[in-house]
Amino acid sequence: MGPLSAPPCTEHIKWKGLLVTASLLNFWNLPTTAQVTIEAQPPKVSEGKDVLLLVHNLPQNLTGYIWYKGQIRDLYHYITSYVVDGQIIIYGPAYSGRETAYSNASLLIQNVTREDAGSYTLHIIKRGDGTRGVTGYFTFTLYLETPKPSISSSNLNPREAMETVILTCDPETPDTSYQWWMNGQSLPMTHRFQLSETNRTLFLFGVTKYTAGPYECEIRNSGSASRSDPVTLNLLHGPDLPRIHPSYTNYRSGDNLYLSCFANSNPPAQYSWTINGKFQQSGQNLFIPQITTKHSGLYVCSVRNSATGEESSTSLTVKVSASTRIGLLPLLNPT
Repeated sequence: MGPLSAPPCTEHIKWKGLLVTASLLNFWNLPTTAQVTIEAQPPKVSEGKDVLLLVHNLPQNLTGYIWYKGQIRDLYHYITSYVVDGQIIIYGPAYSGRETAYSNASLLIQNVTREDAGSYTLHIIKRGDGTRGVTGYFTFTLYLETPKPSISSSNLNPREAMETVILTCDPETPDTSYQWWMNGQSLPMTHRFQLSETNRTLFLFGVTKYTAGPYECEIRNSGSASRSDPVTLNLLHGPDLPRIHPSYTNYRSGDNLYLSCFANSNPPAQYSWTINGKFQQSGQNLFIPQITTKHSGLYVCSVRNSATGEESSTSLTVKVSASTRIGLLPLLNPT
């Protein structure tokens, strides 16, 4: 923003001693035809930065002006005023110590806070004929750039279809709206979703693999919008029914037996093997070299998810037959 010259002679006077002056400025209350406009520089301001409410097309023969916080023009919302005669600046109850008024009616707000967002009213008093004047009121709304939100969760590791998860879009920002996305699309309307009154909080009932995410939230005001990084829930589920590979069941003595078991589960399942009801070993894979007919029987793979407490198993019947050696018959040469 370009430099602005301060009033050449400013006498800082507290509002309490100048109520009469303020009352006189408010007395003239006729409409004005001046095309006064107000813009923020920069257009998007972040919390902690400075912003200038720059006034354009200020009329000539100005008597003074008053800045109010909000659209209510009373003493309580009175920030500051400038009186041309005497070049006097008057501070009101809404003055925070961070506002600087300039002779061109522009207002600098330093170290902007969230409370500074909202409407501002500029009351301009133009010198008229005789003892009366012409005034105009101009309202401008200051929007703070929305912060990049983040999603907090009551439970990032829910058990499938068993627990309710609460997602919250942070931070809580006044004068903004909230919107949610799942898988990059607007939130579908199902019985498994419920939003709070402000849409800032999302309730997920009985999370499944179809509703685990990713989720994004957006904070939006009339001036800007910002979206969070995606969050996907770590859904605890399973184990599903395990599968044994290979499913081949007939072997010969002397063969090597190699079986592998897998079940879809999060976190990964714990595996164990039994043969004919007798525990054989733990682990996902089972290897027995050079099996014999004694290894025939019922092979069971059992899986357990320690997080969900669920268990499942599947079986395979293995048959081992004795190997048969086939010799070569001698050639009989007829004589």
